[in-house]
Amino acid sequence: MYPSYVVEPIRQETIQIGLKELRTPEEVDAVISELRATGETALFLINSVCGCSAASARPGVALAIQHTKRPQRLYSVFAGVDKEATARLRQYLAPHPPSSPSIALWKGESLLHFIPRHEIEGYAARHVANLLITLFDEYC
Repeated sequence: MYPSYVVEPIRQETIQIGLKELRTPEEVDAVISELRATGETALFLINSVCGCSAASARPGVALAIQHTKRPQRLYSVFAGVDKEATARLRQYLAPHPPSSPSIALWKGESLLHFIPRHEIEGYAARHVANLLITLFDEYC
């Protein structure tokens, strides 16, 4: 387990960006059930303590959600910290293998798009934001 002095600033950054943390499998199930019932769009960030999450994933999401078209709901799970919640979300994202950080765009009953770590790591936050904005324009 990571110490709180590492985890808490990352949690706070994620919340400040505007994402709601899902910390239990039950919270993940409830959100997916609501999305299925409402047909709404949601972005899920599978957050992590790694450098590519800090340099590209979280800042990329922060930039993208400033776009006029964006998902109706914004969530995160914290890989390596909230392990059970992350595992539950990954069940819904199958057949994509575990990847953190990663970003998923969901609508209603289904996963629309998945951005794995290898499409985040080594790229600038603006690149990640542009990928998301393209998806938002298409699906939101």
